[in-house]
Amino acid sequence: MREKIKRGINHWQMVTVYLMIYDAIVLNLSYFLALWLRFDCRYTAIPQEYFFSFLKFAPIYTIFSLIIFWLLRMYKSIWRFASYTELLRVTASTAITAIFHGILISLLYGRMPISYYLIGPVIQFILVLTVRFSYRFILFQRSMLESAKAKSDANIMIIGAGNAGRMIIQDLIRSDRSDGNVVCIIDDNRNKWGRYIEGVPVVGGRDTILSAVEKYKIKKIFFAIPSAPADEKKEILNLCHETGCELKSLPGIYQIANGEVNVTDLKDVAIEDLLGREIIKLDLEPVYKMLTGKTVMVTGGGGSIGSELCRQIASHSPKLLIIFDVYENNAYAIQQELMSKYPNLNLVVLIGSVRDSGRLQEVFSTYKPQIVYHAAAHKHVPLMEVSPCEAIKNNAIGTYKTAHAAMCNGCERFVLISTDKAVNPTNIMGASKRLCEMIIQTFDYMVKNHRENEIPQLHAHQPEDSWEPHDEEKIKSNTRFCAVRFGNVLGSNGSVIPLFKQQIAQGGPVKVTHPDIIRYFMLIPEACGLVLQASVMGKGSEIYVLDMGEPVKIDTLARNLIRLSGKVPDVDIKIEYIGLRPGEKLYEEKLMAEEGLKTTENKKIHIGQPIPFEYDGFFKDLKKLMEAAYNEDEAEVYELTKSVVTTFHPTNDKSKKLQTIA
Repeated sequence: MREKIKRGINHWQMVTVYLMIYDAIVLNLSYFLALWLRFDCRYTAIPQEYFFSFLKFAPIYTIFSLIIFWLLRMYKSIWRFASYTELLRVTASTAITAIFHGILISLLYGRMPISYYLIGPVIQFILVLTVRFSYRFILFQRSMLESAKAKSDANIMIIGAGNAGRMIIQDLIRSDRSDGNVVCIIDDNRNKWGRYIEGVPVVGGRDTILSAVEKYKIKKIFFAIPSAPADEKKEILNLCHETGCELKSLPGIYQIANGEVNVTDLKDVAIEDLLGREIIKLDLEPVYKMLTGKTVMVTGGGGSIGSELCRQIASHSPKLLIIFDVYENNAYAIQQELMSKYPNLNLVVLIGSVRDSGRLQEVFSTYKPQIVYHAAAHKHVPLMEVSPCEAIKNNAIGTYKTAHAAMCNGCERFVLISTDKAVNPTNIMGASKRLCEMIIQTFDYMVKNHRENEIPQLHAHQPEDSWEPHDEEKIKSNTRFCAVRFGNVLGSNGSVIPLFKQQIAQGGPVKVTHPDIIRYFMLIPEACGLVLQASVMGKGSEIYVLDMGEPVKIDTLARNLIRLSGKVPDVDIKIEYIGLRPGEKLYEEKLMAEEGLKTTENKKIHIGQPIPFEYDGFFKDLKKLMEAAYNEDEAEVYELTKSVVTTFHPTNDKSKKLQTIA
């Protein structure tokens, strides 16, 4: 029978009984202590009339208070989750019972000392509140100890003692994640040094990172300053990389505004975080308005830049998007992606080469693209050095044929994607891209001067007498031609980052051509934004250049990438210097000295003014160069390229080598 009764009582009901007994004791103890304190903590000094008044009123007050506590649901709360609501209930119950106690004891038994009315409720509030919230505190401490045991023994350093850092610490403490335990915080604000956030000490500024990592045996570093300027972020991250710790960072400041900062927002530090400049945001609203309702064509649309251009164009309702690429796998991949994401997109994917005049004329005459982004090109410097004729055929002649087809079929804007390797080129790839820029300038000059009918068509092995100007009435063009010059694009096909990652995954060595080689870098979204912006800004012949900040050492890039992988350069992963490859130079330039630099409304975009040259003779030179390329005469290709591109100074001059062999 006793077991049945015991089984029928829930745990919370037993807790309620214990709490009521505790409250009954506390209610009376509080006011007794008020009397005791009033008379100098001497029991014998308490006057008997006060003491007997207290004793007589105690049963009445106890019953009334317990009823009030019950009505305010103080015995039905789950105290392990006690919060602001429970605090309000304790406060309200104390106020009600204090007023009742003061009025009724005075009416029934006479006035008590003033301090009795004031100190009694305060003590009651503290004792009633303490027992309830101490239960939550004990459970919280127990769960923290259990969580700490369950977590890995990895000690964590937080960089940043602001809101983001505090939220990350709170999330780590409260969550069941096994990231580790936060043991110290770094912040440059001296006012915060020696103080604590959630029990974690702020131990110093960025200068103490290395020593703090050693002192606290840090395994992971979380960078929690989303608003830090890029150069400052780069400096701090470089210090963190020297520690060899695993490094994560908050993506941006928007999490702070939304109150969404937690451990899951942390990402591995990307290599672009180390470029030392802010990611450039361009105002593309005018571009998107222009693209809406237009027929747009992207050559090389399956490549890294081309595919990103297609994504951005597809998202802004073009009348028709034409993807033109010679490589079917890439074309198929971007086709499937866009069809899935934009089911209403009017999309045409065509396979073909920019070297094929017939195919280009068929495509342009059929679809009449109004805007053309010409991204198709051979771009690998070492590969083009051993196949120079292909560089001329695909890059220079391919650009000529595409521009010609665009001009003949009513294209409004033609944007060439060039490279900083076209500036004072030392390799045939760079020289071929400089030829592309010259082709664009020539086309623009001829169109502006209403001489478009004098631009010949180029066909491989065409008879001399077929190279005739166009009929006067055949072409009337208003096409605007311009070019965009890129640095190295992080994450693009063939870029150095995927190669380094592959070498690191294989255990090294990471092969760097030269310890002093530097390059300008930009991100794929930045590159595509510049291309799209140029299509709106371009009035003809311009070469647009993005302000890419300071150039980055490839050696530094490789070492940081090794550290990002949790390895130590030259210890876990060796760095091997293999020497400059054929046609490669130590540094790249954005503009030639002759071009000058003109700023635009967007301070991050500059214009290189076109260098004048003999436009009329250029067509004949280009025809000779085409013939040499299709005849596979590498020596002649080099000689002719040097004569046309006067800034071309090849490090791998095949014309001289072949002459020596002969």
